[in-house]
Amino acid sequence: MGAQKKGATARVSEDPEELTRHPLQAILLADSFTTKFRPITLERPKVLLPLANIPMINYTLAWLESAGVEEVFVFCCAHSKQVIDYLESSEWSSQPNFSVTTIESHNSISAGDALRLIYERNVIHGDFVLISGDTVSNMSLTQALQEHKDRRKKDANAIMTMVVKQSKSSPITQQSRLGTDELFMAINPVTKQLLYYEDKAEYSKGFISLDKTLIADNPSVILHNDKQDCYIDICSQEVLSLFTDNFDYQHLRRHFVKGLLVDDIMGYKIFTHEIQSSYAARIDNFRSYDTISKDIIQRWTYPFVPDVLSGSSAIKVERQGTYRASDVTLSRCAQLGSFTFIGQGTKIGNGTKISHSVIGERCTIGSNVTIEGSYIWNNVTIEDGCELRNAIVCDGVILKSGAVLQPGVILSFKVVVGQQFVVPAYSKVSLLQQPTQQDSDEELEYADSTSGTGELRSDQLNGDIAPDLSETASELGTGGVGYIWTVFEGAYDEEWRHSVAPIPTDKLVKLMLDKDEDEELLTQDGNVISASGELKTDSDGNGSEDDDNEDSRDDYVSFEKEVEATFLRAVHENVKVDLAVLEVNALRLSYNMASVDCGGAIFYSMMKLAVESPHNSASELHRNAADIVTTWQKLLKSFLHDIDEEIEVILKFEEMCLESAKEFAALFPQILHLLYDKEILQEDAILRWADEKEGADESDKVFLKRSEKFIQWLREAEEEEEEDE
Repeated sequence: MGAQKKGATARVSEDPEELTRHPLQAILLADSFTTKFRPITLERPKVLLPLANIPMINYTLAWLESAGVEEVFVFCCAHSKQVIDYLESSEWSSQPNFSVTTIESHNSISAGDALRLIYERNVIHGDFVLISGDTVSNMSLTQALQEHKDRRKKDANAIMTMVVKQSKSSPITQQSRLGTDELFMAINPVTKQLLYYEDKAEYSKGFISLDKTLIADNPSVILHNDKQDCYIDICSQEVLSLFTDNFDYQHLRRHFVKGLLVDDIMGYKIFTHEIQSSYAARIDNFRSYDTISKDIIQRWTYPFVPDVLSGSSAIKVERQGTYRASDVTLSRCAQLGSFTFIGQGTKIGNGTKISHSVIGERCTIGSNVTIEGSYIWNNVTIEDGCELRNAIVCDGVILKSGAVLQPGVILSFKVVVGQQFVVPAYSKVSLLQQPTQQDSDEELEYADSTSGTGELRSDQLNGDIAPDLSETASELGTGGVGYIWTVFEGAYDEEWRHSVAPIPTDKLVKLMLDKDEDEELLTQDGNVISASGELKTDSDGNGSEDDDNEDSRDDYVSFEKEVEATFLRAVHENVKVDLAVLEVNALRLSYNMASVDCGGAIFYSMMKLAVESPHNSASELHRNAADIVTTWQKLLKSFLHDIDEEIEVILKFEEMCLESAKEFAALFPQILHLLYDKEILQEDAILRWADEKEGADESDKVFLKRSEKFIQWLREAEEEEEEDE
């Protein structure tokens, strides 16, 4: 069920717009018009794929209901019968004050086609929300809607408001944590008008081109590369008519948004609304499927989380972010790790280890199975001794004993993997033969040819769509059933960039080396984009020293936040230390920071996490810190190369105890001892810090005095060593 709406307060208005008020409407596109989720979407529509064991579209509809939308028009194209049947049999068919109506098309191949058809139906009567059925959000629409209406009253050309959120791309891969390309947006900081939008910038060139009239017409422009497009739009009716008038508008961003931004005749304007603490993200590829699944399990999307949305199914949320539905049979020797969801009726055998994974309903998992970072859907059978890492396994799949799925594997519906067979990394496997070309409208043909339930009819098994199962055993080992699709030429990079698996270390290293070479070339040019996203030229070097210092402080604050976000991702997503080191190194290069800056930022992130983790006493806080330091000591040590850098960590800890983490003040000596025991701080670093403090003011000796016993112990130990020698 959707989250409950708050009741509106009755009032009398003389505003003509209020007196003729229309219900708030939304258009939900239940077709992404892309091929990124193949081979899965050849058999089932993307919006019905499970996201933490709940169909994607449920998250979108639940949010729309909670946000005050009263009428939703769901546009269905590929596999339209499956979507319509699902909605008619779901709770969405009978919600009070929230109607869901489907609009079906059998020949639309783009979002533009969909909006033109909806315009012809004449069902939209005012401003509306435009969203796709693969979007998850918990934001409030109230402020964004009001801003949109206020602008419309002053300027009839203000026809659209796009929701954006801060999200800096990886400096190594130039893509966001959702696997989408780095996005450049130019925004007027006063009016919030969108002036430029580019999601396919050629970063290697080191520059992007802006029309000079954009600068001339706007006294202030900020170019951002730290924004995420949430794909939630508030639109006026003119948006639909513009699609009707311009048949070359197919893609919402590439054609419509960019088209309006360069059209200086009609004068239509697009504005932005930036959300801060709320959540909004779209599932665009397998990497964003993985990221958003983790965000849901970690409850960033609350109240749109499994235990709230599941309705009648009882789901318990246990320690370390583990979800367990009813009727789960878990053998005594099985181990469930953190951030794991086990669906209803699933059985798990002896010695099986599952972590950072989602297991669907009615699955049977044998003994001594290892599942890490994977998504197992419904009615899956995994026999003894199998290994799965960072894979997606669809309904009805069977993995025979000893089978191995390497990172990034996608097994579509009812595939069978033979005994001991190793499915290579990034393989996509299906009962359907691979299409000869990658056209999005092919999914319409497949949808029309199948029964509409995601399953193949028996009379299709020897046709062009389904394989002759007797001939496919060799591809997946003894007893295996299915085809391993080949990667099209030039598409291999897309596979690992958009996979549910972490990007391989060798790829990150190569990207870093390439980036270093590019930066060497770019520094020969005076025009560069700084880490903060501001445009800088040679003339900027004439500013005052104070301005330079202020910029440096701002850059360090931004850098520290980025390091913290990287560290938290590593913790929550169980990222290997070596990969985390690469990510932090990339940030160091991007922000032009020193190794000691990395060490300070990592230590700050570690201690902050300890403070923010649950604890009821100083001893529990110390235990939190000890656990985090023990787990991530290699990461911190990677950026502490000499005594001076270790002393900087002690100074950073002093600063935290006085300001941002005062709870640690009483534990300063114990944490210092912990860092010494873990060989993060050497004896010489601690004693030099103590010696340098001797001449300081009394107010600056607070933590030195608290650590006197420990320091005395170190000095005595040092003297004993010298005597022994």
